[in-house]
Amino acid sequence: MKRLIKYLPLHFVVLVVFGISFQFFTQFWKFKFQNLFFLLVFLAIFFLFKNKILSTVISFLFFFFIGVSSVFINDDRNYDNYYGHQLQENSSVVLQIHKVLKPGSFYKKYVANIVLIDNKKTRGKVLLNVLNDSVLESLKVDDKLMLKPNFKSLIPPLNPHQFNYESYLAKQGIYHQVFTENNRFLKLKPSGFTLFGLSAKLRFKIQKSLQKYHFKNDELAVINALLLGQRQDISKALIADYQNAGAIHILAVSGLHVGVILLILSFVCKPIERLRNGKFLKTTIIVLLLWMFAFIAGLSASVVRAVTMFSFVAIGMSFHQKNIVEFSFISSMLFLLLIKPMFLFDVGFQLSYLAVFGILFAQPKLYSIWKPKYKIIDFFWKLFTVSIAAQVGILPLSIFYFQQFPGLFLVSNLVIIPFLGTVLIGGILVIILSFLSILPQIIADVYGYIISYMNAFVSWVSHQESFLFKEISISFSMMLLCYLFLFAFIYFLMKKSAKQMLYFLVSILLIQTLFILEKKEFKTKKEFIIFHKSRFSIIGKRIGTRLYLQHDFDSLHIKNDYSIKSYRIGENLTAIQKTNFNNYLKFADKGIVIVDSLGIYKIKNLRKPLVVLQYSPKINIERLIKTIKPSQIIADGSNYKSYVLRWEKKCLEYQIPFHYTGQDGAFILRE
Repeated sequence: MKRLIKYLPLHFVVLVVFGISFQFFTQFWKFKFQNLFFLLVFLAIFFLFKNKILSTVISFLFFFFIGVSSVFINDDRNYDNYYGHQLQENSSVVLQIHKVLKPGSFYKKYVANIVLIDNKKTRGKVLLNVLNDSVLESLKVDDKLMLKPNFKSLIPPLNPHQFNYESYLAKQGIYHQVFTENNRFLKLKPSGFTLFGLSAKLRFKIQKSLQKYHFKNDELAVINALLLGQRQDISKALIADYQNAGAIHILAVSGLHVGVILLILSFVCKPIERLRNGKFLKTTIIVLLLWMFAFIAGLSASVVRAVTMFSFVAIGMSFHQKNIVEFSFISSMLFLLLIKPMFLFDVGFQLSYLAVFGILFAQPKLYSIWKPKYKIIDFFWKLFTVSIAAQVGILPLSIFYFQQFPGLFLVSNLVIIPFLGTVLIGGILVIILSFLSILPQIIADVYGYIISYMNAFVSWVSHQESFLFKEISISFSMMLLCYLFLFAFIYFLMKKSAKQMLYFLVSILLIQTLFILEKKEFKTKKEFIIFHKSRFSIIGKRIGTRLYLQHDFDSLHIKNDYSIKSYRIGENLTAIQKTNFNNYLKFADKGIVIVDSLGIYKIKNLRKPLVVLQYSPKINIERLIKTIKPSQIIADGSNYKSYVLRWEKKCLEYQIPFHYTGQDGAFILRE
């Protein structure tokens, strides 16, 4: 561990991470050629001055600015040919499909590159939504379309604590979306190709060949996910089963799969080492085969990350030096962040590297607790300690993002992972034979049964609900302190010194302090909230950990409604109670008038109240403004949009602030 801490690329990674984060959240660097100028200045100072402290500071600043520069360079908006700078009214746009996404209820979804605007070459990506049409064949990667689109901004989360899809896409360089129908665009003749397009065509042929062998829908969906990196066809129920069983990583081609394939290839290619320059030849073959697998699996971000990391590991293993895996792990992280800095904010990237870090840091210590005599017991003990160490690495982050913890993750992993190598080898064999049309049906049936049994086992584990801990919410600060606690605890187990015990106790004290402060904040918090719910009205008053709601749902439905559930979990609410505010209430020294479909609002002694419009009241908005002189008007999701547009126009005329929850999100008034 000491050697790893002194490993220079680890310091560089930390500084690059700081640079990436600082530039992403502040966007403070807006210059172009000056990036290179500053980096060259830092390098010149580093070589000209021999002072050790100054050289260290300069080198740190150099890598910090490398992180800043990598974000700037990868941001399409910083280039003159970014599509947003070229758009004119009624422009003709040519899009090229880059990625096929899981379709929604009403639209097929794609990520598309904007290659031309009015015959000018452009850059940038957009989310393309094509209305579902049973007649229209799905678009494929590299297909080109010409259309005159209306670029729309991505919709931010409309209720507190909901998943921020706008931010998620922004981290992938997508800032707008386009909606269209099959008769609104012209599909152009294919011209040229990309690696992604070739990969998609090969994958399509493989999928077609597999369909001839009568696999069940769930079997085929899991095969596509395990070996081809395609999860679009997996049912929501099956995904939920794997999530609840703590085995969702099985369905995503990631470090686990690539690591297993690396071990298999290392074993198979072992005889090559006997040849002249055998180690070099073996490593070259393994790396090429890993990238062939990445190509077949679609070159998705998770696959590219995993294959890059294990390519470094494969190269490192050929040197047979101590800690080479750890050094390869750090070096691959540095390489990836320099090429694709936005990986830093990808949940898959964070979980993958934290899991590997947990294995490298904690597994050796856990394994040393007991030394089994028998190989079979030793194998499962290693697997057990690896699973625990990986879970230690991802546990706080996993709870922070997904708000649940599968208590039986060990059961599912101990049963599935030992056979994952067999499943992967069998799957690769099935794919090759089916592609060549020489796959015996009996082999296809046996492999299908294996997948079905795996699905059934995962489903059984997921339904042991008493071991599934749901609705756990922790803050970002608490997540960081949990990592500090785990790090201090494991380090104490390794060193068993008074100093390390002190650090461990301090970490516990910090967690307790933050817990008390957050609990106090939750208990004293008071909010008046108008949630957004299309065609419905939900108005709440939060006092401490209790939420009083005025709504038209049954109590069970409202508790699990998505617009309320995320807020309930995120704010650690203990109770939700139905209430009726009638037409008037007071909160934070402000009068609030609720005007429903009856249109009643004449209440005596009102002084610039907030006015909430719900269920499309047939009122003269101008008369309302003149009568009660509201300080602000809020319209929720239960109103007709035509009414909302008319009210907004009139408020603008009278300079009255107007808030529409369908556009501006939930309205929150705090005391």
